[in-house]
Amino acid sequence: MKRTGVDRIVKLGMLTALSLLLMYAIRFPMFLPYLEYDAADVPILIGTFLYGPLWGLLLTLAVCVLQGVTVSAASGIIGILMHLFATGSFVLVSGLIYRRFHTLRGALLALLCGSVTMIALMVPLNLVFTGHFMGVPIETVKSLLLPAIIPFNAV
Repeated sequence: MKRTGVDRIVKLGMLTALSLLLMYAIRFPMFLPYLEYDAADVPILIGTFLYGPLWGLLLTLAVCVLQGVTVSAASGIIGILMHLFATGSFVLVSGLIYRRFHTLRGALLALLCGSVTMIALMVPLNLVFTGHFMGVPIETVKSLLLPAIIPFNAV
């Protein structure tokens, strides 16, 4: 069956909706009260592996904005940006690698490299944004990196 543009847009819309549904259904704090795990990235990764990194980034943008104005409205623009950078880096790296190595091994390598990239990127971004968001000095954020922030991003 040939995939048309409309077919792709409909499926990406369904993945966005599924992502938001999972965000509401599976959500719980980890390590710190404001660090919440949600399963919203699973449909985004599926879309990335199906349609490529550009579509994965567009899915990420849509989900981040929708999450930022609904479920996580309290975190405002900082929450949207942090989610966009975290998931966006993960999706971009994973999508590029999987597009090149379209096998199970390629998928595992893509997920591993995407995870490492996201964790590495989120350390400096947390140093910049978390202190501002929480209203705490940068030393406090630095003290939370190893026991909370890095493990949260790894999960």
